[in-house]
Amino acid sequence: MHFLDGLPPPRKYWALAATMLAMTMTVLETTITNVALPSIARDLGISPAQAVWIVNTYQLAIVVALLPFSSLGEILGYRRIFTAGLAAFTVASAGCAMSGSFGVLISFRVLQGLGAAAVMSVTPALLRFIYSQKQFGRAIGYNALVVATSSAAGPMLGSLILSIASWPWLFAVSIPIGLFILSIGSRMLPETELAKRPFDALSAVLSGSTFGLLVVGIDRLLADIKTAAVLLCLAALAGVALVRRELTQATPLLPLDLLRIRQFAFSIGASVCAFSGQTISYISLPFYFHQALGRSQIEIGMLMVPWPLAVAIAAPIAGRMAESIAPAILCSVGAGLVAFGLLVIALLPAGTPNGWVMAFMALSGVGFGMFQTPNNRAMLTAAPRHRSGGAGGLQATARQFGMALGAALAALAFTAIPSHGPTSGLILAAVFLAAASGVSAARPGTRVSG
Repeated sequence: MHFLDGLPPPRKYWALAATMLAMTMTVLETTITNVALPSIARDLGISPAQAVWIVNTYQLAIVVALLPFSSLGEILGYRRIFTAGLAAFTVASAGCAMSGSFGVLISFRVLQGLGAAAVMSVTPALLRFIYSQKQFGRAIGYNALVVATSSAAGPMLGSLILSIASWPWLFAVSIPIGLFILSIGSRMLPETELAKRPFDALSAVLSGSTFGLLVVGIDRLLADIKTAAVLLCLAALAGVALVRRELTQATPLLPLDLLRIRQFAFSIGASVCAFSGQTISYISLPFYFHQALGRSQIEIGMLMVPWPLAVAIAAPIAGRMAESIAPAILCSVGAGLVAFGLLVIALLPAGTPNGWVMAFMALSGVGFGMFQTPNNRAMLTAAPRHRSGGAGGLQATARQFGMALGAALAALAFTAIPSHGPTSGLILAAVFLAAASGVSAARPGTRVSG
């Protein structure tokens, strides 16, 4: 059944709560374990290099599975994929919490990432049926708020949990929350019309190979250039094979049909640039505050807070503004503000008062909130309603790939210019945000859709 005017209250609010809580859990899991890696390495008797894969495995599973799950959402139903993914995520969280060896933990992290991919891939499509078309910008604003603040709050929340409990509790806390969301989602989320087509397994394999080999290849660039080159070449071959196959499909798993919609394609490009820049800046800023500005660990934490707080305020407001102001304007101005804020921070002298630093961090956060919500709205409303699954999957893939690319580029900047790595990282981040601003300004159309 289609809900052209959205769900009626209070069902709408229960459905929104289910999707937002699920997104909070899955996004938090990308960063909350970072602070526990030394403890996990010590307890499981593994090296720091091995411990990093506890984080990388989760991210890799998400990137590989996003597009296949978005296609399955259109075929089997968004609610069914959401609840199945959340169930897998919850079971895997319990498995991670009880893991006594590195191999077992990695196996459950793969399952956890696959569950997260299922949730992330269909949530934007579900929001399109939970809210009316007119109010869709608000729903995307809430989703942008959750993604931005959860990602930024992960390390802080992880540190808080570790101050009173051991690392398995980082995973165990998700179990009761997951069960609660399942009890809501199974009853309150909308049922949607199913696509009458088979699942394209070969395209799913090619898609997973393309993105998986690409991410691992980028990750290996610094450690083993020859292996990285081989992996990147294999990714390119898989990508070419995927595109050639998808060009013959009526509704391809890699939504090339949607990329023919210029508004959608420009939004995807802007998203990759913006999330790459944001990730580079998030990695570079703590080092910059310590090395260049001479701030203490406590001050660094304080200086990082204004960005996510500003996003939390700006994202919902931008969602409402997107109902009456063209996305090309909002996104271009928003990304430009982030680029400007980062450039100013990169040029600040060491004696600059913390208040000024926090002001430009807040400006960057406002800009990112201004960019993210209208960009997502433009992306999802540009797609036909029956292709909401493909649009949501590619939106999440653009975000996750941008984050992975940003992390790799930040590492490259730190290695290439060791003495000024954080500063060069901030400048590189500003370049990517400026590119996002330019792509947004160049996107076709000035009217508000929906």
